[in-house]
Amino acid sequence: MEKRDYYEVLEVEKTASVEEIKKAYRKKAIQYHPDKNPGDKVAEEKFKEAAEAYDVLSNPDKRARYDQFGHAGMGGAAGNGGPFGGFSGGMSMDDIFSMFGDIFGGHSGGFGGGFSGFGGFGGGGAQQQRRYRGSDLRVKVKLNLKEISTGVEKKFKLKKYVPCSHCHGTGAEGDGGAETCPTCKGSGTVIRNQQTILGTMQTRTTCPTCGGEGKVIKNKCKECAGEGIVYGEEVVTVNIPKGVAEGMQLSMGGKGNAGKHNGVPGDLLILVEEEQDKELIRDENDLIYNLLLSFPTAALGGAVEIPTIDGKVKVKIESGTQPGKVLRLRGKGLPNVNGYGTGDLLVNVSVYVPETLNKEEKKALEEMEGSDNFKPNTSIKEKIFKKFKSLFD
Repeated sequence: MEKRDYYEVLEVEKTASVEEIKKAYRKKAIQYHPDKNPGDKVAEEKFKEAAEAYDVLSNPDKRARYDQFGHAGMGGAAGNGGPFGGFSGGMSMDDIFSMFGDIFGGHSGGFGGGFSGFGGFGGGGAQQQRRYRGSDLRVKVKLNLKEISTGVEKKFKLKKYVPCSHCHGTGAEGDGGAETCPTCKGSGTVIRNQQTILGTMQTRTTCPTCGGEGKVIKNKCKECAGEGIVYGEEVVTVNIPKGVAEGMQLSMGGKGNAGKHNGVPGDLLILVEEEQDKELIRDENDLIYNLLLSFPTAALGGAVEIPTIDGKVKVKIESGTQPGKVLRLRGKGLPNVNGYGTGDLLVNVSVYVPETLNKEEKKALEEMEGSDNFKPNTSIKEKIFKKFKSLFD
């Protein structure tokens, strides 16, 4: 199953503070705690999912990596395990309680005395005024193997919403600033009472007058019509780290569309695409090169040039090299995006057999055909076909 965004799991903004993340997690933990939902497997999975999200977002280093690489930067591709190597499926409840003892008040199990581990975290509370958030922008970047190997700086000219320079993003003209919303009295929400068969039901909704901001603009800016944003462009420099792969999505916080009324800007999402190399094939962090040897070189040995990311290198070919042999050039592959070493260049050897022969060549081969050296022995035959069979296992 595809993993959900950690911010979505905890229902917090990407700009949320550590304390806000902690409070959001405590709220989810109370809601889905196994003591409160005995035997409910769905609640148990949501409880584990929230714990995984909190583990990443409460740690500055993990959070920074997640913000840039998403789930792929957490030790596995999205949907194939997170920082715990498949947390929801492999981590026990005791593991979670022991890891987050500060959240659960030191308990290794249930809530104990009336949710004592969550003391002071009650419902209700003051409503937070809304801040508009700009939408995210998405761009694609195409990289060759050299750029992937070293990392690269790319510049993008983005057509996007930017803060209005006339009103500096406030949406107000001149001194005509904002005043407290007369409908919600600045709270950003309104309470509605509705009669039902169970009695009067009270609901809190976003204020329709101010859109949840708690204030309204008296005199709207003539340039942006009170929105605080206008359509413009910006040049953004993105540092692509080394080792990225096809389909990976990077993120730059705050480089998306500007939010109305000096709100929170969206993010810039960069989708990585790889240019197909003419000679090298990528296999995760390893590279593969298919080498086609001439029959004399395979039999006599010699030196051949092999292409690498950094240019060509000479490789010695032993006499009697058989097709299917793999030469390994260590450290000539691609770096791991998480910094865990560098892959190798694997040279897959094949031998070319001439399709046509002239009279002299044919005669020479016919003379050699009777030699025992030109007759494959059993051990060589088994060795070659064992490698061939392994391709289908």
